[in-house]
Amino acid sequence: MSVRTVIPARSAWSAVVPEGASLTITDLHGNQAVDFLVYDAHDTSVRYSAPDTIQAQGGIFLTTGSVLLSDEHTPLMTVTADAVGRHDTVGGACSKESNTLRYGHHTYAQHACVDNFLAEGAKHGLGKRDLVSNINWYMNVPVEKDGTLGIVDGLSAPGLALTLRAERDVLVLVSNCPQINNPCNGFEPTAVEMTIGDAG
Repeated sequence: MSVRTVIPARSAWSAVVPEGASLTITDLHGNQAVDFLVYDAHDTSVRYSAPDTIQAQGGIFLTTGSVLLSDEHTPLMTVTADAVGRHDTVGGACSKESNTLRYGHHTYAQHACVDNFLAEGAKHGLGKRDLVSNINWYMNVPVEKDGTLGIVDGLSAPGLALTLRAERDVLVLVSNCPQINNPCNGFEPTAVEMTIGDAG
């Protein structure tokens, strides 16, 4: 039996995904970035590591077959299906501070992904020191020839999905990105759906 949850625009979500179970993330309306962190459910000091994951797969973009590695270089989750083809590992999570730096002081009051991660993580005993570089599912962050990062229109479309398999019991934190100052959400954040499926 699968459990489906719709995350409203700008909102946070978390769940424990048991070993062998699947997590499917569906972009319901298209062009919505989904910020994502994953931890060992029994020892949250073991958490997703962008450097380990990038080094092991030899590239900065995630797709089918990508293994999300921990800071101990052990697998947490594997992407088993992906209708989009490329997802970001380096763009990070928006915050009040980064919004202010990039878009001006008038944006400081705007809700951001770091706020979502802190609020949702607190339910599991996690704090600011437990936040690491995150994955941005569906976000399009090309690397330009001069090494700078772009944030451009997403590659997704309504109804496209990706599925991950838990390689151990994992705790997943999600921020359904509230950013409205760049095109990562098409300037209009929308809902996404999370589906946890039984272990196969």
